[in-house]
Amino acid sequence: MNTCNKCKSVMYCNAACKKKHRKKHKKECEEHVKRAAEREAKLHDEKLFKQPPPLEDCPICMIRLPALGTGQTYMACCGKVICNGCIHAFQSRATRKKKDEKCPFCRTPAPSDEENIINYKKRIELNDPIAMFNQGGYYFEGGHGLPQDRAKALELFHRAGELGSAGAYYGIACCYMAGEGVRRDTHKTIHYWELAAMGGDAIARFNLGLVEKKAGNMDRALKHYMISVKDGYPDSLDSIRSLYMDGLATKDDYTEALRGYQAYLAEVKSDQRDEAAAARSGSFPLSMEMVNLSV
Repeated sequence: MNTCNKCKSVMYCNAACKKKHRKKHKKECEEHVKRAAEREAKLHDEKLFKQPPPLEDCPICMIRLPALGTGQTYMACCGKVICNGCIHAFQSRATRKKKDEKCPFCRTPAPSDEENIINYKKRIELNDPIAMFNQGGYYFEGGHGLPQDRAKALELFHRAGELGSAGAYYGIACCYMAGEGVRRDTHKTIHYWELAAMGGDAIARFNLGLVEKKAGNMDRALKHYMISVKDGYPDSLDSIRSLYMDGLATKDDYTEALRGYQAYLAEVKSDQRDEAAAARSGSFPLSMEMVNLSV
């Protein structure tokens, strides 16, 4: 009760003493508050600009999973995330043998919408964050046998984010940016992009780079782009090249970005994935890859 309300660093014997000392303490108080804010900002940046660990390997080919949702698919039957190369190869063999489509990992037959919802319910009961995020996407769009319910979608996104889904935090950020189910809020958009970026979402990281570039903070923008490009997001490489061409980044920066992107491609490359990418057409639904709503 008798501690300075702002800096919390000075204690008084009573309220009268605190009031009497207020004028004398004002400058010292401001310094305490300023230093505390600087320490908090420094700790935040240390977490924000730390390169997140790569995704786990595909459970079938044992090669690192691609960072972007277009290169992988979640299977609700077994809760596994499988690269599209393994799915493409398995389906090609099944077609040649005239067999029904099945999960490449657990061999469960492809479910109907009703069976899929039952599978998701079971996975959500096991606190599977990817299942929560994907079903949130179904509610967001209104599909796969579920009605459109933005409030339910956001509830699932929040639960999934708390359990470690970076994509869910990206989805929440996009909701605040577009005003879908919530009021538009730039600060909350950036806050959830930061949470998504720290969890390894390369698109959220790229968007943070755009925010910093727009604000004139080129050093911070470059840091975001550099992390994103090492996680395989090509637009970040283009942005670093643009900064280099404009004299806002060095040749060493661009060289590091190129090497980082090439290292990522080498880690995720396989002949099966190349074949799958060549054969794939159309776009993925929201549940597999949230729309990139750049600033």
